[in-house]
Amino acid sequence: MNIPFQPEVFGITINVHLLLEYLAFFIAFRYYVILRKNSKDIISSNNRLSIILGAALGALIGSRIVGFFENPLIEFTKENLIQLLNTKTIMGGLFGGLLGVELAKNIIGEKQSSGDLFVFPIILGIFIGRIGCFLSGVNEFTYGKETTSIFGMDLGDGLMRHPTSLYELIFLIILFFVLKKIQKKVLLKNGDLFKIFMLSYFGFRFFIEFIKPNVFYVFGLSSIQILCVICWLFYSKFIIQKLKNAH
Repeated sequence: MNIPFQPEVFGITINVHLLLEYLAFFIAFRYYVILRKNSKDIISSNNRLSIILGAALGALIGSRIVGFFENPLIEFTKENLIQLLNTKTIMGGLFGGLLGVELAKNIIGEKQSSGDLFVFPIILGIFIGRIGCFLSGVNEFTYGKETTSIFGMDLGDGLMRHPTSLYELIFLIILFFVLKKIQKKVLLKNGDLFKIFMLSYFGFRFFIEFIKPNVFYVFGLSSIQILCVICWLFYSKFIIQKLKNAH
């Protein structure tokens, strides 16, 4: 199998990345529905629907804004405008979704934490999406810098690069099972599991960015890394609390 993987069906080239992206949304949502059905959700159905809508709207806006800031110096031409409108990133989607949820909860007056039910469906959705990114090779800006290490792969441009999407797939598998074990073994407050997930995933993405060929930096950090720092600051109270309890 060659990367980028571009299979043809009845003479039509299949966009594997787009196909898996839609599949990720569908399967992740079905997984969420199953988890909610088999758990005691302390949030009412109407409020939960409002929270989901807030998350979806926030994710849509956030993914586009952060996607734009990955390369804000791009020339505004007709061709580039279409590319900009299609540019999105899961990092902006996650943090935008978080802000959308918080806004929705303030509007409807919901005080309970709502994120724990989303954790494992989100991980599954990202995992499926990242398979599409990996199979797309250099056609998607998720590949790594050139490398001479044994992990280097030709992702479609003839150069040996870090397969960062593959690294992330491995990380997501580990994170999934670690969080499952934490959920079973540790007595957590409602909402803590989601915070641990966000801090873990954003922490991983902060460090993986160092081996990606980013083109725009502020204070030596990419836009994704700056978002990671913002996320850590957002949860700084939670981090400090957990560090105090650890002593």
